[in-house]
Parts: sequence; structure tokens; C-alpha cells
Amino acid sequence: MKTTIFFAVASVAFVSAVPTPAVLEARTPPNIPSKSSATTMLAGLKVAAQGSQTGYSRDLFPHWVTISGTCNTRETVLKRDGTNVVTNSACASTSGRWYSPFDGATWTLASDVDIDHLVPLSNAWKSGASAWTTSRRQIFANDLTNPQLIAVTDNVNQSKGDKGPEEWKPPLTSYYCTYSKMWIKVKSVYALTITSAEKSALSSMLATCSS
Repeated sequence: MKTTIFFAVASVAFVSAVPTPAVLEARTPPNIPSKSSATTMLAGLKVAAQGSQTGYSRDLFPHWVTISGTCNTRETVLKRDGTNVVTNSACASTSGRWYSPFDGATWTLASDVDIDHLVPLSNAWKSGASAWTTSRRQIFANDLTNPQLIAVTDNVNQSKGDKGPEEWKPPLTSYYCTYSKMWIKVKSVYALTITSAEKSALSSMLATCSS
């Protein structure tokens, strides 16, 4: 029976059925707050107009730094968020399965998966990170402690770009709750500001949480 199920999944070109909730829960980023904690955090965030993009460059946020051995941040998240991930001596993922919670797709090639900065680097720059040291921006761009990095479908990540929740939300409305809690947590940890429209969108998304 197990062999039959395996080949049924492998025969699907890149996209398969949504995994069970137990699997999804095991693959979520760390330190996602409860609804009540996120609500308190949201109330504590400073509301301000978005700052200027002037001077911004992704290079000011050194990312995909070495985490352990030959593994950088991207490769570490691919292993964390994937299932049955196999890597070579250079830590590149040669096989595995990745479920993208933004859109519900499952992928079998690492090249089809992006590691999303949940709060985009540009958004962070315009909400306080422009005043940070390069060292702090590097920590932010490679944060494995908070829910700032997540493996998702590449073109969905590209459609998100540097948009905040007032302009872009995950295609799966069932993920609104988790997405808002993660966004609020990251902005709270790094004391980043939010706009009034951003706060309104986050409040609406939090309202979809059952608890």
C-alpha cells in the first residue's frame, strides 16, 4: 500500500494534493504567536507613513550566509520546510517535496521554490531598517529564529514582491491567519513601523483566526 501511494504522488508533475494538517504544522516556521499575542503585538506597533526607498539595495541586507558547514540560509530553510529532502556534499537539495502554504502547491524540484522574506527587505527598509547597521540587516535577512523565512512557490513569491498585506495576501484565504501572525511577530521583534492601511489589513486577517 505504501509503495502504491508513493508512485501515485511521484507521477504528478510538480503539484500534488495538499498534505495533511499534521504535516503542515510540522513545517511551519518557528515562533508563530497565538492570536491573542499577535493582537497585543499589533496594538503595540508604531503606525507611521512608509519611509523613502532612497538608498535601498538588497546588497545592504547580506543574505544566504553560511549557517553550518557548506549550508547557507536558503539551503537550511529548504531542508527545514521540505519532506524527505536529500542534499549533496555542497548542501544543494537534489530531491524532496516542498509544500507552499501560500497557494497549496507541492513541488519536487528545489528550483521551483523560493525562500520568501515574509516581511520583504524593501518593506523593512522603508519601515525602519534604513537606520540599522549592516550587521542587524544581515540578521534580519537570515533570521531562522522568527517566522521571517518560508519556502514557497517561486512565481507566487515573485507576485508578492515587496508588497505589504494591504496590497498582497496569500492566494489561500485559509492562510490569512498564520500569515498575519507571522508578519506581526517579525515587525514586533524588529520594532518596524506599520502604515494605517497595513494595520487595517492585518486586523482583518487576524479576524479569520479561530484562536
